[in-house]
Parts: sequence; structure tokens; C-alpha cells
Amino acid sequence: MSAVVELNQVTKEYPGGVAALRGVDLRIERGELLGIVGPSGSGKSTLLHIVGTLDRPTAGTLTITGHDVAALSDRRLSALRARHIGFVFQSFHLMAGAGAQDNVAEGLLYSGLPRAERRARAAAALERVGLADRMHHRPHELSGGQRQRVAIARAVVGEPDLLLADEPTGALDSASGETVLELLHDLNAEGATIAVITHDHEIAGALPRQVRIRDGEVVADRRTGAVRRTGVERGETSCERSAGHAT
Repeated sequence: MSAVVELNQVTKEYPGGVAALRGVDLRIERGELLGIVGPSGSGKSTLLHIVGTLDRPTAGTLTITGHDVAALSDRRLSALRARHIGFVFQSFHLMAGAGAQDNVAEGLLYSGLPRAERRARAAAALERVGLADRMHHRPHELSGGQRQRVAIARAVVGEPDLLLADEPTGALDSASGETVLELLHDLNAEGATIAVITHDHEIAGALPRQVRIRDGEVVADRRTGAVRRTGVERGETSCERSAGHAT
């Protein structure tokens, strides 16, 4: 498999000699689903910003889909981010006055596609996450789980090489959180490369690979052997799962 992300001895230091990352090595292969887990202050959020190209490392090398980040100008780095990386955050970041379809189409705003094509792709992405019947609902008309699925649809509408999900279930109740995690498994099964950043060891442990970070260092990187618990195994049909996704 080819690497979507590769970090080699990446360090991030802030003024005052604060080292948020200390010589991190990490390789994420295409098609992987992994959890990056650690407590508050462990460096996982800094790692998210580095991998997402929202910040640059102080030392070491970072490549995204074969591109050496250090060699890119800010403009080219922004273009790489827009094309290759999708983000999902705990707080959704949806436009309050816009419907679900327009929120998802926003993810293609800088793609150069005409508006009609952006909206068509947004509709397909919403159908993909089980919200075909919520195209025109605004965020306040949706549940927390539905809002997060809109945010996921926006993140994947441009078919990025990597989806970074930062505490994607943190603002949700347990049932809605399970639905979102099930969706991430579905997207991964379709070929998406997904990294879930979380403080929750139970969530990370349910993913095929778990990378543990503490004090700015990777302290464990293991295959969990986790087996996905599907709706069929819970005794649900696919239609019942779709109906249940209204949470």
C-alpha cells in the first residue's frame, strides 16, 4: 500500500521551549482506519494540525500523498489541503442559515466546479450518509447526529485522500455517536482513509489500528484486531439502520 501521510522525526516547538511533539514517526497507509488517542495535553491536537497542514513542523519531514510539505508555499499548501484532506470537528461548523445541501456544497467552493455540479455532488454525498430526506433542513432542524453526518458529507464530498475526524462523537449522545462511528466504518469500507483523533480509549480500541500519544511522543502503535459490529450483527436490516439514522 502507498502512504497517504508519512511523518519522520517530526518535532513541534512553541516559544518558551515548549515541545508539543518530540520526534514523531507515523505512517498512514491508503485505506486505513485508525485512532490517534491520548489525554489532554498529550500532543494529539498538535499532531492533527501538523498532519492536516494547518501548522508546519519545527523539524523533521512530513509528506502528504507524496508531497513534501516543507517544499510548498503557503498558497500551494492551501491547495493541497483543499484537494487532499477533509476535516470533521466536534462542533460541526455548519452555516446556521443554510440547508444541508448548501452546507455540503460549501466543501467544493474552491474546486472550480459550477454551482449546479457542486449541488449535485452535495446531494449525492448526503445520500451517501443517509440524509437524502434532509437536503433542505437547516442545522437547527437537525439532531446532533444528523448535523455531524452533514459535516462528514461536507468533508468527503470532494473525495479527499485523508479524512481527519477530531473528537467526532464528543458532542453527541451515545446512540448518535455510535451511528457516526458506524458511518466512518462504512466510508472506510468504501475506500476512505480515516484518522480519528480522540481521548476516548474505547472509541480508539474499536478501530483496526490504535496510535497512542503521550507527552508529544508515540508510545504505542498497534493493530487492535477490532471487529466491526455491524447493524446486521445487532439484528437490524439495512432499512432499519437507515431509519435509525434519524438520531
